[in-house]
Amino acid sequence: MALKSTVFKADLQLADLDRHHFGDYALTIAQHPSETMERVMIRLLAFALYASEDLRFGRGLSNEDDASLWEIDPGGVTRLWIDLGLPDETRIKKACSRADRAVVMTYGGRASDLWWQQNANTLSRYKNLSVIQISPEDSETLVAIANRTMKLSWTIQEGMVYLAEAAVTPRVLMSATV
Repeated sequence: MALKSTVFKADLQLADLDRHHFGDYALTIAQHPSETMERVMIRLLAFALYASEDLRFGRGLSNEDDASLWEIDPGGVTRLWIDLGLPDETRIKKACSRADRAVVMTYGGRASDLWWQQNANTLSRYKNLSVIQISPEDSETLVAIANRTMKLSWTIQEGMVYLAEAAVTPRVLMSATV
C-alpha cells in the first residue's frame, strides 16, 4: 500500500517590505512521503519570499515536470519557476527556458556548498536565474516552528525574514540580471 502525504495548514500573514507586498495566505502544503520536514519548511519560506496572487505549490517530488513552486499568470505564461535542493543543470536549463524567471533555493550545508562550487560557472550563463542558499542553522530554525497547523506572521526586510522569535537570512549566491 502506498504511503499518503501528510497535510500541513499554514495561515501566513506576510509583510514583505523589500517588495512592498503584503498579504494573508491560507496555505495547504502536502508533504510527500519521501520529503523531509526541512524541505517542507523551505518550500514555505520560498512561498513567502516570492508571494504573489498567482504563486502556487507544484507537485514537485511526485511530478518531474512541475516546479516546487511556480507562478503562472492567467494567460498560462510561467512567470516564475522555483526549484529546491541540488538540481542538475538539465533541470535548471528547462526551468530557465520555460519561465521568465527561475530560482533555485539550495540547502543541505556542505552538500549545498559543493553543488555551488561545481555549478556556479555553468549557471552564470542563465541570465534569468537566481540561486539562494539556506544555511543549516536557518533550516533548523524553520523546522523548529513546523506544526501541522501553523499561524505565522513573517516580515521580510533587507533580505532577512523575521519570524515570531527568530530570523533567517537567505544568502543570494546569484541574482537574475533580467
